[in-house]
Amino acid sequence: MHSISPPLAAKKPHSLIHHGVERIDNYYWLRDDTRQSPEVIAHLNAENNYHQQCFKPFAPLQARLFDELVGRLDKDESSVPYYWHSHWYWSRYHKEGEYPILLRKPQLNSDAEEVLLDVNQRAHGHEFYGLGSFAISPDEQLLAFSEDKLSRRIYTIHIKHLEQGELLEETLEGTDGSIVWANDNLHLFYIAKDPQTLLGYQVFRHRLGQPQSADTLVYEEQDDSFYLSLGKSLDETRIELYHESTITSEVSVLDADQALDHFTALLPRETGHEYSVAKRGSDYFILTNWQAVNFRLMQVAEADFANKHVWQEVIAADDQCRIEEFLVLQDYLIVQQRRQGLSQITVYPDKLPSYQIDFDDPAYVVGFDVNPRQDSHQLRLYYASPTTPESIYQYDLTQASPKRLLKRENVLGGFNSEHYQAERLFIDARDGASIPVTLVYNKSLFKRDGSNPLYQYGYGAYGYTIDADFDSAILSLLDRGVVYAIAHVRGGEMLGRPWYDAGRLFNKQNSFNDFIDVTQALIQQQYADPHKVVATGGSAGGLLIGAVINQAPELYFAVAAHVPFVDIVTTMLDESIPLTTNEYDEWGNPNDKSAFDYMLTYSPYDHITRQAYPHLLVTTGLHDSQVQYFEPAKWVAKLREYKTDDNLLLFHIDMEAGHGGKSGRYRRYQDTAEEYAFLLGLLGAESILTNSTSCR
Repeated sequence: MHSISPPLAAKKPHSLIHHGVERIDNYYWLRDDTRQSPEVIAHLNAENNYHQQCFKPFAPLQARLFDELVGRLDKDESSVPYYWHSHWYWSRYHKEGEYPILLRKPQLNSDAEEVLLDVNQRAHGHEFYGLGSFAISPDEQLLAFSEDKLSRRIYTIHIKHLEQGELLEETLEGTDGSIVWANDNLHLFYIAKDPQTLLGYQVFRHRLGQPQSADTLVYEEQDDSFYLSLGKSLDETRIELYHESTITSEVSVLDADQALDHFTALLPRETGHEYSVAKRGSDYFILTNWQAVNFRLMQVAEADFANKHVWQEVIAADDQCRIEEFLVLQDYLIVQQRRQGLSQITVYPDKLPSYQIDFDDPAYVVGFDVNPRQDSHQLRLYYASPTTPESIYQYDLTQASPKRLLKRENVLGGFNSEHYQAERLFIDARDGASIPVTLVYNKSLFKRDGSNPLYQYGYGAYGYTIDADFDSAILSLLDRGVVYAIAHVRGGEMLGRPWYDAGRLFNKQNSFNDFIDVTQALIQQQYADPHKVVATGGSAGGLLIGAVINQAPELYFAVAAHVPFVDIVTTMLDESIPLTTNEYDEWGNPNDKSAFDYMLTYSPYDHITRQAYPHLLVTTGLHDSQVQYFEPAKWVAKLREYKTDDNLLLFHIDMEAGHGGKSGRYRRYQDTAEEYAFLLGLLGAESILTNSTSCR
C-alpha cells in the first residue's frame, strides 16, 4: 500500500509578546495579505493536492450525494409575487440556471412578464458571483443592483434603465452592496467599505449622470466598533441609517423627499442601549432594551423621540419572553416574540382585542415574509420546521379564519414529511442551565437503543439564533439512519438576551461546556452511539468546534470545521484585520489584560496539545473576508505537528471563494456533499471504495 505523506509546513518561530506573555507562533508566516507569496501559495496547493488524493475513496459517494441534494430541488422554483407601487415582483429559477431571474408584471394574471435582471447572464464566465441587493426607483423606471465577483463582499453597483433595457454607464465601486433610493428618482444612497478593514464606514449620496468621484459624503462613522446599514421606512417617507455594534445602536433618518438634507439621529447612541424603529404617520414605534433586558415596545411622536421619558409603553418587558421583531401596518401592530425558544406571532388590531397565530410543530421557525405596503390588511409569514418545507402563508387580518397557504417548497424525490420526526429537548448543563436541543430523524431508521449515528451542529455567538428550519439536504443524513441535532448553546439568543450574555465575553466557556454536555446527554439518553458522534460548525461555530475538540476530543469520531475562527487572540489584537475592532464587545478586547488572559484560556489555536483528535475536515476560501484563510491554515499546520493519532486531517482551500463558499444554487451543494461524504464514509453509513493509498 502506498502511503501519502501530509504536507508539513515549515516552522519559523515568530514571537508574540503581550502583557508580558510570550507566545511562539511557528506558522505565522502563512499569513500573506497579498495572497501572492509563492511559498504560501505552494503550501496551500500542497494541502489541496493532499486533500484531493486522500479524498479519492470518498469521491464516488460525494458524487452520489451531490446528485441527491440537487435532485430534491425544483428546477423551476419561484418566489411568491408581491405587489409594490404598480407591479407584481418575484424571482424564478429556470431549468439548470444557477442564479435567479428577477421579474415583474402589472397584473398578477397577466402573461406579459418583464425580465428585470437575468442574474445568470451577469454571472456568466465568473468562477464566483454574488448578487448583493437590488432596489427599484420609486417611479419604477430604474433598477439599481450590486454584485461581487471575488467573494470579498465588496460590491459594485450598476443601474439599469428598465424601459430602455440598458445599463447606464455609471458604476459605484467599493460598496457594501446596500442601495436606497430617494423619492426624487434622481439620487441614491450607498455605503462605502474600507478596503483594508472591510468595514462599511462612509455613506455617500450619488446623483444620476455624475461620476462616482462627484458623490457627496453625507456621513462618516468615527467609531470602528460600529457597523452601518441603510433602509427605508415602510411608508417610504424616511431613509434610515442604522449604526450598530454588539451592544449599542443608533438610528439616524433623512427625509426621503429631501435628498440634499443631512441624516439626523433620532436618539444619540448610549453605550448598552439598543433600539430599532418603525414609523407610522407622525409616530414611531421603538423596540428598545432601555430598562428591559428582553426588550419592550414603545411609542412616541417623532418630534419627541429624543426624550426617552415621554415614550409610551405599548408592550411591557417580560423576563421570560424576548421581543424580536415587529411590523407596523396602518391598522395593525404585529409582534414576534420568543418564549422558551419558540417564536410566537401576536396581532394587535387598533380597535379590537389582540390574538395569537398558533403553530403545531414541536420545533419550528416563523417570521415576516415580504410585506411591502403599510396600508395593507394582508400579512405574509414564512414558516418551516425540521419536517415541514418552507411555506408562505397569507393572513387576511379582517377575517376570523384568515390563513391561506400561498406556496410550499416543492421537495422532489418522493419526500414525505410523515416519514420524519422532530423533537425538542432541554438538556441539563453542568451548571444547572437547561440547554434547548432540536432533534430530527427518520422514524423507520431510528432506534432508542444507542445505535444511531449522531450529527451535532452548533454556533453560539453574536446572539444569533439557529432556528429549527427545514433543510432538504439533511434528508441524505436522516435517510442513512443519522440523528440530526442542533445544540442551541449559550451565546445564541434562543432563550432571550440573557442566554446571549451568558455565552460571550468572560462567559464564553459556557458555549463549549453546553455543546459537550449536550453530546454526553444524547449518548446517555441513547439517541446516539458513543462511537459514532460527528460534529460540525462554521466561522464562529468553527471556534466552538475547535475549542470542543481540544477539551473533549474523545467524544467525537469526526468533525467538520468550515472557515473556522480559531486564532482568536492574535486576530483580535490586530486592528488591520477585517472585522476585528467592532467585535470587542463579543469576544473581549485583548489589549486589556483580563480579556487577554481569559481568551487565552480557550483559544483553539493556542490550546492544541499532544493528544488524539477526531477525524477532521477543514475548509476555507482564499478570499474569505470574515475569517482570513491563514487562521485555518495555521491551525491545520499545528494540528499536524501535535496530534498523536492516525485519523484523517484534510484541508480544502477554495482558491476562488470567500466566506460563503461556492456561489450558485447548485454549485454550493458541492461543499455540502463533500462534508457529508467525509462523515458518512467514515461512519460506514454507506460503503466507500478503498484504493492503494493510506493517508493520515
